[in-house]
Amino acid sequence: MAKRVAVIGAGSSGLTSIKCCLDEGLEPVCFESSDDIGGLWRFKEKPEADRCSIYRSVIVNTSKEMMCYSDFPVPDHYPNFMHNSMIMQYLKLYAEHFHLLKHIRFQTTVRSVRQRPDFSDSGQWEVVTVDRDGQEETHVFDGVLVCAGHYTQPIKPLLDFPGIDTFSATITHSWEYKDPDPYLGKRVVVVGIGNSGGDIAVELSRACEKTFLSTRKGAWVIGRMAGKGLPLDMTMVRRVRDLIYSLLPRALLNWIGERSLNQRHDHKLYGLQPAHRILDQRTIINDDLPGRILVGELVMKPNVQKFQGSTVVFDDGTVEEKIDAVILCTGYDYRFPFLPTSLNSGFDGDMKLYRRVFPPSLEHPTLAIMGLLLTKGPIMPAVELQARWATRVIAGLNHLPPAEKMDKIIEKDIQANLKSYPCPKLAALQVNYIPYLDTIAKEVGVCPNIAWLLLRDPAVGLRVFFGPCTPYQFRLSGPGHWRGARQAILTQWDRVAKPMKTRPIPEPSSFSLFFWLGLSGGAAMIFALMAMQKKTPLFLNIS
Repeated sequence: MAKRVAVIGAGSSGLTSIKCCLDEGLEPVCFESSDDIGGLWRFKEKPEADRCSIYRSVIVNTSKEMMCYSDFPVPDHYPNFMHNSMIMQYLKLYAEHFHLLKHIRFQTTVRSVRQRPDFSDSGQWEVVTVDRDGQEETHVFDGVLVCAGHYTQPIKPLLDFPGIDTFSATITHSWEYKDPDPYLGKRVVVVGIGNSGGDIAVELSRACEKTFLSTRKGAWVIGRMAGKGLPLDMTMVRRVRDLIYSLLPRALLNWIGERSLNQRHDHKLYGLQPAHRILDQRTIINDDLPGRILVGELVMKPNVQKFQGSTVVFDDGTVEEKIDAVILCTGYDYRFPFLPTSLNSGFDGDMKLYRRVFPPSLEHPTLAIMGLLLTKGPIMPAVELQARWATRVIAGLNHLPPAEKMDKIIEKDIQANLKSYPCPKLAALQVNYIPYLDTIAKEVGVCPNIAWLLLRDPAVGLRVFFGPCTPYQFRLSGPGHWRGARQAILTQWDRVAKPMKTRPIPEPSSFSLFFWLGLSGGAAMIFALMAMQKKTPLFLNIS
């Protein structure tokens, strides 16, 4: 009899978890509190408590070839960087293609997940749910995959701003922001320069009388495009680049990276210069931020010192009066109130997780957390690999090391990140993209063998090592092997080009090319002969 697994949430993590359960012969039952799939990527006009919320204009910062599921490429005509509505379409195509929807119970909320009394023997969990009619039901599962997201609890550090109680105008969080319409013609301060802060500030600068972007530390800002207008992540996230970076001094790499960005726009001149080096923390992805500063519609400001009524005083002593609204882009905390509190054993209530997936404190590894990580790369391929690993562990096909060893690895990972992220809770979430993918892929048995590929299939091997680290690499062999992986790698740049080929541009014919080459060569010969004729008498006289 197949083991039953509860999947909590039907967003991008939940969908791939359902599929991975099916791949390993498990029986998934997914509980989704809303009435549709999509999770984070589903736009709603009003935010709902304890759920992710995005603004109308959100466009993903990772390109389609890098962020797709490893055995389901994004349709070739989709844009390289998709609007949230296009991501929703892609997720629905994925769910329909793999027949996932029949495993989802919509409008069903998980109230609690607890170990059964015989957990030490069975490893089973008792899951209590409530449906749309308020009917409570208790289920027994052999495993639990938590895919509830971690952008659900907005952080509002109001106590950090003296005088905030005197500010009578609107104070909201980016979690509540939907579009610039309510702020038309107003003076707005945006606090925080993460990706959301940059996006919202740019959008408001086109509608507001004046927009101010306040940042405590600054940020390195880069656009989605690299050289020749290609997707940035496809040129940067490569195995060969990681190898080179591991061989060169970090100080040199920082200097090269910062110099490159400053040639596009001088971060110090634009008021963006951060205190940290470029490789120490994640860069901000924004195509328009420097341009809005250049035209004066967006004004950079240091940290807010205090409020005095509708006046905002900044750390440098400057004052901006008649502020109509403040939008806090100050990040999120995560919370899984349905889980046992004993799992929150890390610093400041952090959930200690081995490889950011398994709580080492459990006697049986039958519960896993999906997607609770931060990285300089797309999240979906990482979560898919997590799900492939977790389902194999729950199925009994893979095994974890002893708890003591897992604890040591967790602590080692945190210590490695503390220099860049002094907060241990934040440091625990950070992973290095390609090394992390490879670590999980080795657990599953699907990490690409570069040397073997170069010898047996050099066309693919060269692309895997020198080209972008696209998810298809992890379907070339091993459990879950996909026959289309090789072709997907060989044609990945064709799918990049497809949505941009909307205007036919004739290629110069070979006849035309040779004609102009011949004409230019003939002209060069005539000029050479004319020059020689002028000099010939002189040479004759000498002889």
